Amino acid sequence: MGNKTFFRNRYVCIIIFIILLITGAGCKYDDQILLPSTSCDTLIVTYSATVLPILNTHCRLCHSGPNANNGIRVDDYASVRQLVTNGKLLGTITHSPGFSPMPQGSKLSECNIAKIREWIARGALNN
Repeated sequence: MGNKTFFRNRYVCIIIFIILLITGAGCKYDDQILLPSTSCDTLIVTYSATVLPILNTHCRLCHSGPNANNGIRVDDYASVRQLVTNGKLLGTITHSPGFSPMPQGSKLSECNIAKIREWIARGALNN
């Protein structure tokens, strides 16, 4: 009697395993690799909601107030607009030849650069 129960339980386990194997193999997402999103949303880019937070995070510590490094300020729109007009903002953040690369020791992400570039292309408005 013990052998029959053993073989029956083993048979049930094998059938359950096969069913799980078959149902798991038919997953419609098998061909998709789930990675973090690498998209960069530049559809809605404004000074106050997009550019200013980037500058505050990466530039403001050294480039604000009356003692700003090299007199370059990014803590108000007029100062930032002047940097846009003379090409220094884009030149420094893209680390272009002839410009001091900023921020020092690192570079803004390509997404942040794309956002600032798009804001400039749309007229660098104070919005």
